[in-house]
Amino acid sequence: MNGVSDAIADHPTDAFPTSLGTYTTLRLGGPAGTLTVVSEPDEAVSAVRTAHAAGDSVLILAGGSNVVVSDSGFPGHVVLLRTRGVRVVDRDAGHVVVRVAAGEPWDEFVAGTVADNLAGVECLSGIPGSAGATPIQNVGAYGQEVGQTIVAVHAYDREADRVVTMTPAECRFAYRSSVFKHRDRWVVLEVDFRLAESKESAPIRYAELARRLGVEPGDRVPLSQARDAVLALRAGKGMVLDAADPDTWSVGSFFTNPVLSAAEWSALRTVADPPHWPNPDGSVKVPAAWLIEHAGFRKGYRPGAGVAISSKHTLALTHLGDGSTTALLDLAREIRDGVRDRFGVRLHPEPVLVNCAL
Repeated sequence: MNGVSDAIADHPTDAFPTSLGTYTTLRLGGPAGTLTVVSEPDEAVSAVRTAHAAGDSVLILAGGSNVVVSDSGFPGHVVLLRTRGVRVVDRDAGHVVVRVAAGEPWDEFVAGTVADNLAGVECLSGIPGSAGATPIQNVGAYGQEVGQTIVAVHAYDREADRVVTMTPAECRFAYRSSVFKHRDRWVVLEVDFRLAESKESAPIRYAELARRLGVEPGDRVPLSQARDAVLALRAGKGMVLDAADPDTWSVGSFFTNPVLSAAEWSALRTVADPPHWPNPDGSVKVPAAWLIEHAGFRKGYRPGAGVAISSKHTLALTHLGDGSTTALLDLAREIRDGVRDRFGVRLHPEPVLVNCAL
């Protein structure tokens, strides 16, 4: 691919601080017990294998955009992925399969696909973090999920002590979830995406994005137009990371949108009438942001201690520069409990909580 560099930089371990807040978009988190920086997949396998043999717990970090690390840090061994590379590995009938290193910055990869006229992930523009994290969370936004284009995940299986190639079925992609989430069995090394050779986007599925673009749902637009519109929408919600703006120092959406059973939805309807999206199985998804706002938590709500709800979006909990993980989780609990008390709905955190709990 021409749009993304395949270069891998030299990263001497002693040049990297052990404070994990350095490597998270929240800029929160205490020290690592030990830290190893890897720039090749086999180095990642070796580091994890060695730590496992020594009986050490292991934390894999790359972009740090979907983790909340405790103030006491992580006492085990942290492997910092700085692998890079994007290459075409297959072509068929107007599609290409590109293999992306786990440490590749996600938005740089997306920008490269748009520049190279490859459609399928353009609506996932502006999401911070690394490519290797996307299958773990089944990252999605504006009508696209990575599970729609992933054809294989190459991972180190700690239990079998070998590198495996996993199919989408084996990955068990679901809403903001996969077989990898909340399990440390696998270390994602590379991800294969099947993308369409096209100058136009995939059909626009998300109503808000369609309105921004001035098209009907199902229409297609030039790839660059779709990317620009998504970036503008995300920036307006404080969801594009800006090093100069603490209001963007977050993990993006802190809570997932609740998916309610038919009985739970019926109970909610007795006290509220939120926007909702029915699913074929009878369950109903409701927006967490609506529940939070109508439980009395507004944009910019700041209980003190250097953390706040973003001034741009109620789903983002932000670190204002002088806060702590403890304060952030206290705010999350306040919101969670307030929504439960008001609506009887329990919110669940979207990020991975490291050495801490909600």
